[in-house]
Amino acid sequence: MRIKPTEKHLEFMDWELGAFLHFGIRTFNEANRDWDFKQMDPATFNPAELNCDEWAEQLKSCGVKYAVMTTKHHDGFALWQTDTTEFSVKNSPFRGGKGDVVKEYTDAMRKAGIKVGLYYSSSQFDAKTSHGVSYSDFVVSQVSELLSRYGKIDIIWFDGCGSNGDVYDTENILNTIHALQPEIRVTGFGENRDFRWVGNEWGLAHIKNCNEVEIVEQDITHSGAALKEKRFLPAECDACMVRNDAENFWFYSETFKDCLRTKEEMLGLYYYSIGRGANLLINIGPDRKGHLQQSNIEILRSMNDEMNRRFTECSLKPDKIEKAENEYRISFDRAYLFDQLMLKENQTEGQKIREFTVYISPYQTPGRIAIYKGYTVGHKLICTFPPIRGRCIDIVFDDALPGAELSEILPMYVSGEQIFQI
Repeated sequence: MRIKPTEKHLEFMDWELGAFLHFGIRTFNEANRDWDFKQMDPATFNPAELNCDEWAEQLKSCGVKYAVMTTKHHDGFALWQTDTTEFSVKNSPFRGGKGDVVKEYTDAMRKAGIKVGLYYSSSQFDAKTSHGVSYSDFVVSQVSELLSRYGKIDIIWFDGCGSNGDVYDTENILNTIHALQPEIRVTGFGENRDFRWVGNEWGLAHIKNCNEVEIVEQDITHSGAALKEKRFLPAECDACMVRNDAENFWFYSETFKDCLRTKEEMLGLYYYSIGRGANLLINIGPDRKGHLQQSNIEILRSMNDEMNRRFTECSLKPDKIEKAENEYRISFDRAYLFDQLMLKENQTEGQKIREFTVYISPYQTPGRIAIYKGYTVGHKLICTFPPIRGRCIDIVFDDALPGAELSEILPMYVSGEQIFQI
């Protein structure tokens, strides 16, 4: 029986680029780190110039299709007017204690046409019995508020960090999620998820990025999980825009705010994530006034603009595409230089390509030579190789299931201008 993606899977993969927004009380307490158990005063949270419409406009200009914002991180501070705890925006100076960051964020993203995701940490610093109910019921209450007050939510992104050994009524939590948001996408729930974490926070997918998996890396209890049966689960890579050699900075850092990935490094992340068939969720931490740093936005926008340029100005339209049972031939009217080849697989019936080779035929000389060896294709694969001139490109499936086919083939030359000798 073939393992096929759902429409939700296919649509998620089409989004490709997302923005991770770590924002909360940690934004205003830079000395604190995850799991240091230091208490933070709600009075410190006051992003006086917060304008989520500005966030949405900036992210949209960078090609971002979806966003995921921290509603509650491991510290337990809630960014909405919750009835479950006093450790929230209602006891902060923000909007006179009446502010609701989740509402402002969801309204702005939806208005801009950006898909709305909510991050939720399934654990937190304080004791799990301090809420008057079981901690699992506390999670249900908070998730119920988040999924019933803010319209359609496209993703709920569970982080199980710190939940090692914790016991949750996962069936109750999951039933609550789907009862309130039937079309939502869930990650971080063992068997019951719609996409998977790639397994690192580097923004890098594996060279063999198979969407059909039997094991997932992390769930609500922060442990890997063997699935009962193989599932179609697209991968998502996450990474920070701000970092140094020792640490990622998920929340805003005044000290390291200028330690940004360069445009060149961001392009590399694109190739190693989206260019390997995964989504890229890139983190930008809003600052203490509530703004997205313009330097972050400019680098993200420059990455997106450059990739758009490569897919348009640097692409080459073949004169002919011929398909045999397990082979495609792309022919041109003359010998062109190539250094990249973008492939997309038709995955409506599942991911079928397991291994392939790219060959090139120089000039009109008979015969061909292999220039690239690949594995999975999936949603999008960008094959890169040193520049080489040729009239024909052959893509041969060395290992593929019956019916394997490509939905798009785009040869490119991004190193410079084409030069022809007369």
